[in-house]
Formats: sequence, structure tokens, C-alpha cells
Amino acid sequence: MFQQALEVPSVQVQVDEVNNWVNEFDAVVERIGPHFARSEARVRARDYMIGLLSPVERKNGWQLAEQVGNQTPYGIQNLLGRAIWDADAVRDEHRAYVVEHLGHEQAVLVVDETGFVKKGKHSVGVQRQYSGTAGRVENCQIGVFLSYASPQGYTFLDRELYLPKSWTDDSQRCRSVGVPDEVKFATKPQLARQMLERAFNAGVPAAWVTADEVYGSDRRLRLWLEQQQQAYVMAVSTTEPIWSGFQMHKVQELVATIPEAAWVRNSCGEGSKGPREYEWAKARFNCPDAPEWERWLLVRRSLADKIDMAYYVAFAPSGTTLEEMVCVAGTRWTIETSFETAKGEVGLDHYEVRSWSGWYRHITLALAAHAFLTVTRATGAREFFKKEAALVQYDSLHEFKRQRGLSCP
Repeated sequence: MFQQALEVPSVQVQVDEVNNWVNEFDAVVERIGPHFARSEARVRARDYMIGLLSPVERKNGWQLAEQVGNQTPYGIQNLLGRAIWDADAVRDEHRAYVVEHLGHEQAVLVVDETGFVKKGKHSVGVQRQYSGTAGRVENCQIGVFLSYASPQGYTFLDRELYLPKSWTDDSQRCRSVGVPDEVKFATKPQLARQMLERAFNAGVPAAWVTADEVYGSDRRLRLWLEQQQQAYVMAVSTTEPIWSGFQMHKVQELVATIPEAAWVRNSCGEGSKGPREYEWAKARFNCPDAPEWERWLLVRRSLADKIDMAYYVAFAPSGTTLEEMVCVAGTRWTIETSFETAKGEVGLDHYEVRSWSGWYRHITLALAAHAFLTVTRATGAREFFKKEAALVQYDSLHEFKRQRGLSCP
């Protein structure tokens, strides 16, 4: 009986959970295994991911080696450097794993970047540049990431390293760290498009794309998404030009035309201190090339300070509600949470490699480890709610029988 099952000793429950964890982890390693040319590299990759998932404080070569019982870090370093394996193929397998477990037709693809502070000038892509992570100009690398947010959970799908022109204009410098000759300068929105295109070509189910103003203010990226008939809600700056009627206006000029009665209080999701509530309004503008779609200016206003506003451009099927667009805009915070957990739990920023392939290999395995944690947690949550639902069903049946004088188990 269900009640008897609940009385199984907690030690056995913990053993079962550990076994499930190990089985799921082995399944992930088995999926990516064919993309490693030699068995030694497959074993090293498994050890590396175990180290990333371990509680060791700093997940660098020495500490990861010690964590998995190696006397030196040479095996770990070889995995990230000279071993033969395809990081892009592992990424594709990782993406399929995420979709298999978290895929949902109403999911949101989220684009954002994060900085990796580095010393010196020899690590690939490093230069003094603005890092939102540090909140200032720092000597750092910038990675652009694509994440997947669905009702089942959220984690990363893809990654690209941003190479500044100081690197792409210096072919000798690029060759010294193994940057392929075919890699040319690409803006951050162009890198975002590459990752989105890969996701679309792979059939990743998603209803929306969202990103901050670095990407939303790139009109070419927005127009490309519209050509794919892909709905989006993208943040833009106050000076973003928009055609309304037969005139071009800056975003902040259109806000002045929104009547006060059009503002609606709404939450764009749960924050650390409860619902993140703001006042929201929308204004439609020209969308001549897609009659079944609409373009909107979406404006967020602080409850405490009506001058404090944020702006978004939305492209959505006709009839999409303000509440739906607000929800998508609020989904962008999920990638910030993923950055935080990936750096804190799987050492996303703990690497010490300098080369192009080393960066992609570490980041790819870290994203795979993060996805494994996300899927494991999501599966655990679903099992918990299944048990809760079964308990409610059992209690309801028990009460029904008791009230009618029927025998109860």
C-alpha cells in the first residue's frame, strides 16, 4: 500500500536517490562518449565532469585531479588540450539531452553574455572591456550564451567566445592560441544569431526569444527573427528608432503618447524578495510585412519612481496579450541565475586554459554538468509532486470510505 511505501527507512530512500543520480550521470557520459576518439579521453571526460560536480572549492586542474584521485593534473590538461574530441559535437548532444528532458513548445530561448576576469594578455579573446559581471571595464574574456527556459527548468544550450577586433586583426596572435583561420570578427548579436540558427535547425521547441538591449538594439537581429516568424521580446535603449505611422520616433518619444489609463500593474516573475511587480504598457507600431503578426513597444515603469523605465520591442502573433509579453520579458532573469549556479556549482569560470579549443572544451563540459544538475533536480521535483498527488488521492479515498463505514486498508 502507498502508506506502507512511505514508511520505508530514509536510508533506503537516500540509497535509491544516489543510485538514480549515478545512473542518470552515466547515461549522460554514455551519450557524449562517441565524440571522443579514444577510451582514455572518455574516461578523462567522465572524471572531469565528476570533478566539476564535486564540492571542491576551486575547480582548476590540480584540484580536479586530486578530486578524482590523479597524482598530477596532466591527464586533465591533456583532455582540454591535445586529446582528440569534438566539442561542437558534444554541444549538439548536450542540446538534444536538454530538449529531451526539458523541451516544451512554450519555452523561451534567452541570450546573454558573461565575463571571465583574467590576468595577462595571452588568454584567447582577453582584453580590457566592459564586463557586466564585474560591473566595470576589466581585463577579461566575454562569452555569449544561449539558454533554454521551460516550465520544466532552465539551463544552457550553446556558447560562443567573443573575439574583439584587437584579436581578429592580429592573425599571428590568433594562431598562437589555436583560433581557426576561418574565424572572423563577429559582433555579440551576430554570435547570438549563429547560436539561434543552430537551435532552429535542430528543431528546438520554443515559442519566444528574449535578450537584453545589447541584442535587442541590433535591428538586423530582430529583422532576421521576424523572417523566421519567431516571436521575441527584446530590450532596447531609450534612443532606439521606431517607425510609427509615417514617422520615425525614438522609443522615449512614443512613451509620452501612452495614456495613463493604459498602464497596468503586473508581475514579471518571482524574485528573491517575492513577485517583481511593475507598471506595464504597450503601444503598437508598424508591421507591414506580416499581417498575422504585430510589433509592439513594451514599457516597464517602476512603482516607486515613474521616471524609472525600461523598454522592449516585441514581435508576436496577433492577439498576444500584454501579460504574455510581460512574462517573456521576465524570463530573461533565468539566464542570470544559470550563470550564478554554473559558476558556483560546476566551475564555469574556474578554468586556467589559454587556447581556443581549451576554452570551448571546458565550457562545453561545464554546461553539460549544469544541464545534468538541472535535469536531475527537475526529475526529482516531478517525482516529489507525483508522490504528493498520490498521497492526496490516497487520503481522499480513505476519507470517502471512512464516512461510508467501508473498510479501510
